Amino acid sequence: MADPIRDTDGPRHVAIIMDGNGRWATQRRRPRLFGHHAGAKRVREVVEACPKIGVKYLTIFAFSTENWKRTQVEVAGLMSLFRRYIAKEAKALRDENVRVRFIGDRVRLDKKLIALMDELERMTEPCTGVNLTIALNYGGRDEVARATRRLAQDVADGHLLPENVNEETLPKYLDTRVLPDPDLVIRTSGEARISNFLLWQSAYAEYEFVDTLWPDFTAEELGRLVGSFGGRERRYGAVKA
Repeated sequence: MADPIRDTDGPRHVAIIMDGNGRWATQRRRPRLFGHHAGAKRVREVVEACPKIGVKYLTIFAFSTENWKRTQVEVAGLMSLFRRYIAKEAKALRDENVRVRFIGDRVRLDKKLIALMDELERMTEPCTGVNLTIALNYGGRDEVARATRRLAQDVADGHLLPENVNEETLPKYLDTRVLPDPDLVIRTSGEARISNFLLWQSAYAEYEFVDTLWPDFTAEELGRLVGSFGGRERRYGAVKA
């Protein structure tokens, strides 16, 4: 069993806030959607790198509940990109033994996209390799609010006693209930904020904020960040003996 104070192994679960697509495109005097397409291509390289560096779970932040505030053109372009990405990559993901899940509120998404998401989850369910979770129309506060409503309904229906509600109860109602908490959260593009991503789950995660814009983020850079993780002290509120 590993020392609870120091992790000698790499992170089992890495979560990434993929930021910087728009700025990457602007630097090249191209539309923002050009950057989003470049960023989507980068996802494949990162997913393929995970088994080689010991990452079993990868969660990526694709579209937040706040991203609806962007221009109608950009939002429509992103939704089209998601549909095309799923349709194009589905077979490859299954063939590479990648299990795909989606988290977030699907109610606002169009029916065709939801159907593609459902089908991708179904066809990759038997896969036992990397667990890829895509956060789509996801927000940490929204997730906790939805989980709390479900929990409150179970209390109201008599399925759960109020005195049995504790910090182990709520995670069972979260979108990520079948996943381990992230060990390492990476944000690209030089911004140093968490942007409403996995708020509950990341309470004890290690963070890395890197300057690289997402379309330039490579498997090699991911490997360096994962490699440096093993030297970190993770006390979980305790003190070193």
